[in-house]
Amino acid sequence: MKRYLIFGLAVLLGVQCFCACGRQRPDKPGRIQVGVACYDQSDTFLSELIGCLREELAAQERDGLEIAVTVRDAAGSQRTQDDQVMELIEMGCGVLCVNLVDRADPSEIIDLARENDVPLIFFNREPVAEDMMQWDRLYYVGAYAQQSGTMQGELAADAILEDGQADRNKDGKIQYVVIEGEAGHQDAIIRTESAVDALKKRGIQLEKLGSGMANWDRAQAQNRMQQMIGQYPNQIELVLANNDAMALGAMDAYAKLNHTGSALPLFFGIDGTEVGLEAVVDGRLAGTVYNDKEGQARAMAQIAVAAVTGQGMDQISFEKDRYVYLPYRKITE
Repeated sequence: MKRYLIFGLAVLLGVQCFCACGRQRPDKPGRIQVGVACYDQSDTFLSELIGCLREELAAQERDGLEIAVTVRDAAGSQRTQDDQVMELIEMGCGVLCVNLVDRADPSEIIDLARENDVPLIFFNREPVAEDMMQWDRLYYVGAYAQQSGTMQGELAADAILEDGQADRNKDGKIQYVVIEGEAGHQDAIIRTESAVDALKKRGIQLEKLGSGMANWDRAQAQNRMQQMIGQYPNQIELVLANNDAMALGAMDAYAKLNHTGSALPLFFGIDGTEVGLEAVVDGRLAGTVYNDKEGQARAMAQIAVAAVTGQGMDQISFEKDRYVYLPYRKITE
């Protein structure tokens, strides 16, 4: 009986030791599994950003280090994203990159990451500062929303001052509408406010006719724009959209109604997506503000590898020890 008891204890201790070893992360792993959780991959900019991230992580591979990427799409549901993060952790992901559905509700994801000691990189949608202080292995990569809005307003002011026909009704004011990204979304609010402020600072007299919420989506923007064209026929002289997809949707609305030439307002977007840049080149979009997806992807890849291997974190230029912001730039041609 004693021999059975001793054998049983030995087996139990061996299982506990094996499980403990399984939870440990070696200092220099031969393989890094990166989990990416995205709020909605149908978003054009985010889709392009994740493509860049895959490329940057592949570039981080070297002899003895393999990197695999698993992407999950929450399709706009925070509950779904919470479950997907748990799934990624259970799959063995050693680091997570999360684009939050709800930037004000990251607590469950942070708790999951901390409990499993998985470093967490938020991107594109910045959690509030208090949430970022919950754990010392939280990071954020993105850009300053105010800078994008200010640049958009400056681009619009330049175009209006250079184009004597921008004020089509010659009343000394520019009648404008805004296509907004998302109700209550910090970036949408800041982009709109800073764009309008920049126009006013340049001496442009404005009259706001209306606004429409389009959730960063081109088709929704087309619908909202058609409604505003019906409300304000031949009155809209400027369209400020919180991203390129919605600027293109606004242009789609005018095309569907067969408005061309001098009947069109000036359109401005933000992000510099591939289709947005094409629209700038062919003259349909007066300008956009480039959101450096390549730079953001590079920073995320560097942080991911450094957080797992313990090497290279000191070579990353952080603000406040955990933030990386990449600058926007203006695009007009």
